Amino acid sequence: MYKAGDIVLGGLFHVHLRSVYPELSFTSKQQQPTCYRSAQTMAFAINEINRNTSLLPNLTLGYVLYDNCLTLGVTFRGTFSLVTGREEHFQLDESCVGSPPVLGIVGAVTSTSSIAMARILGLYRVPQVSYFSSCACLSDRKQFPSFFRTIPSDAYQVKAMLQIMRRFRWTWVGLLFIDNDYGHNAARSLQSEMAQSGLACLAYVEVVPMDSDPVKLQRIVSVMRKSTARVVIVLVSRSRMAKLMEEVVKQNVTGMQWMASEAWATYTKLQTPHFMPYLRGTLGVAVRRGEIPGLQDFLLKIHPDNHPDNSHEKSIVRKFWEHTFQCKFAPLPTGWVDAGGRVCTGQEELGTAETTMSNVSDLRGEYNVYKAVYALAHALHDMLQCVPGRGPFIGHSCASLHTVQPWQLIYYLEKVNFTTSFGDDVSFDENGDPLPIYDVMNWEWLPDGSTMVHNVGLIKKSASGDEELNLDEDRIFWSFESTKPPRSVCSESCSPGTRVARRKGEPVCCFDCIVCSEGEISNQTDSTECTSCPEDFWSSPQHDHCVPKSMEFLSYHEPLGISLTTISVLGTLICAIVLGIFFYHRDTPMVRANNSELSFQILMSLKLCFMCSLLFIGRPRLWTCQLRHAAFGISFVLCVSCILVKTMVVLAVFKASKPGGADIMKWFGAMQQRGTVLTLTSIQAIICTAWLVSASPTPYKNTQYHSDKIVYECAVGSTVGFGVLLGYIGLLALLSFLLAFMARNLPDNFNEAKFITFSMLIFCAVWIAFIPAYISSPGKYADVVEVFAILASSFGLLIALFGPKCYIIILKPERNTKKSIMGRGATKT
Repeated sequence: MYKAGDIVLGGLFHVHLRSVYPELSFTSKQQQPTCYRSAQTMAFAINEINRNTSLLPNLTLGYVLYDNCLTLGVTFRGTFSLVTGREEHFQLDESCVGSPPVLGIVGAVTSTSSIAMARILGLYRVPQVSYFSSCACLSDRKQFPSFFRTIPSDAYQVKAMLQIMRRFRWTWVGLLFIDNDYGHNAARSLQSEMAQSGLACLAYVEVVPMDSDPVKLQRIVSVMRKSTARVVIVLVSRSRMAKLMEEVVKQNVTGMQWMASEAWATYTKLQTPHFMPYLRGTLGVAVRRGEIPGLQDFLLKIHPDNHPDNSHEKSIVRKFWEHTFQCKFAPLPTGWVDAGGRVCTGQEELGTAETTMSNVSDLRGEYNVYKAVYALAHALHDMLQCVPGRGPFIGHSCASLHTVQPWQLIYYLEKVNFTTSFGDDVSFDENGDPLPIYDVMNWEWLPDGSTMVHNVGLIKKSASGDEELNLDEDRIFWSFESTKPPRSVCSESCSPGTRVARRKGEPVCCFDCIVCSEGEISNQTDSTECTSCPEDFWSSPQHDHCVPKSMEFLSYHEPLGISLTTISVLGTLICAIVLGIFFYHRDTPMVRANNSELSFQILMSLKLCFMCSLLFIGRPRLWTCQLRHAAFGISFVLCVSCILVKTMVVLAVFKASKPGGADIMKWFGAMQQRGTVLTLTSIQAIICTAWLVSASPTPYKNTQYHSDKIVYECAVGSTVGFGVLLGYIGLLALLSFLLAFMARNLPDNFNEAKFITFSMLIFCAVWIAFIPAYISSPGKYADVVEVFAILASSFGLLIALFGPKCYIIILKPERNTKKSIMGRGATKT
């Protein structure tokens, strides 16, 4: 097809499927009306530009269009013809002065053909704009420096597919790709993107042969049937897909969710009752559909009479006419009429014919042809608008219409940026690729047996680089009984609280879910690892979030704390009652004979001992930690020192009653007794002060006993200080016990030394047992042991020392006389 012009653009289209061998001529068979429509779209776009007064004014564009018949040999021949101008259409003088034969070429359709063209055109820097070659390999600027395209690269096509997979959480898919440049490069891009994202895995990868080998196809479909993957991505051509589906039907492989590449996402010949039970619900990415106003009217005006006789174009139009109306122009084949064949009259109307030629409702490849022609036109327009002296070339020069070179057009083509009448932006990146945009198509099989392929979304990439998927999920038809997206995973997602454990030797999408260890959590789905909770936190029962560790200490609100508090208060109350009894009966012989002052001091110290046990209950605080041991140590030293002095007084009285012992009592007067008690207690106070100053006890959150709880306790600060405090009490208790033991058999009706012996025996036994129990008790139970020891020893002293006396004072008042108390002693004497 040829049209003269000031500047000529070339084009290669596959109007026919194959050429006649061996000449590789342009005479061919099996004309494709839709492909012929693409060539006519280029002619329409150039005519429209020539009528446009704002784009390339005062300049006429022409075109030369060749049919490459989907054959590499014919593609090479057509490309060389366009570049060299060796055809009759180009009028060059002998010196080859003037514009090149063509300034830019639109085509070709297949990636393999475009690769062949681009290697030639790249040598001469002739710009090539393909409208349907999507191989990612063509984005290599070093190999193909003059290649541009208006169809997105397969590199983005696979990204679009991955976005759909991510939307429906399909992580386990199969991959089929055709054995050519398109298939191999698209498959590599898909596998690379999957490996980088880590969001999906391939259950199987199969290569669909170009020769439709039935054995290979049978094996491929068998692999699909046995796989657990419910989603299969198919990157094959239309013709190979039809062959593959024949085998799918034969093996009755149903329940598959097909994902179609742009090569067959809108292929109507697959939408038949034979295939639709298997292909219904298919999702695919398709080349962006566009609208071209006026194209239908232009196509309907195609007629053989509109072209000169013996021209190539008239021959093509006649073949198209014969194919459309199933008739023949003269000269007729022998026996054509007799066989019932119709004769073409030229009066037939395209508008009434059932042909896809004039159907412009689904323009995809044609829309890309339209954009390619306009991209070249805008580049030419920008080039001719150059102001001399401000140009981009050497010496700030501009390209001239009469001396323009193709490489100069490439410079402006790289900077093209315009918007089509349909509202799409057209520009090229540094690799010659457009802003990618795809329609998401869905195949629906209607109850009446018809098929509807409708647009359910859009995937595009903006100039800023953001990828956007707009999907109307409510309009998607699913072929499954649940009418919902299928599940296609190797392993179900790991819920929060678990982590992913990879299976050795299997893809990353195949894994086991392991519950996080104690103290660790995962709060996201499919976490690869569990994170440890902070020190003061612990994992929840579901291991999906951290919760504050429970705080453990001897509380007033728990049964054990309530019991000890009650006993402590009871002991304090009993001490107060005994103290009241002794005070009330202070003038009786029983009270007076037992050194009433020391007895009152012992009762007061015991009261303090009972009360200091309360410091061990409740949340530890700095002041309670510092006070509890000091109060305990001083209270018990005060008590034991009073008992010690009392025992010494008993012995002194006995010694004084013997001949020559009168002077001994001067050492045990009231002042000496008080001084001794004060001195012994002061020593303990000094020990406590030194301990608090050097290494004071402090509250401490202990996590060593239990990993899931915090034991709130008082750290003693200095073990030596605590040991000295206990050792001093033990020393005084042992000394009191020895003295009382020595005086146990003194002649007296009421021998108090015996009771002191019993009390010290109980005291020492309790505290000797306390040491190992305290060391081996964890957490709050150490405080329980210490409180129990305090209460037990205090009650032991209280009962042993004052129980018999209260018994006589209250229940046996007749024995509360001097005679009764001293009677047995006098008799013995």
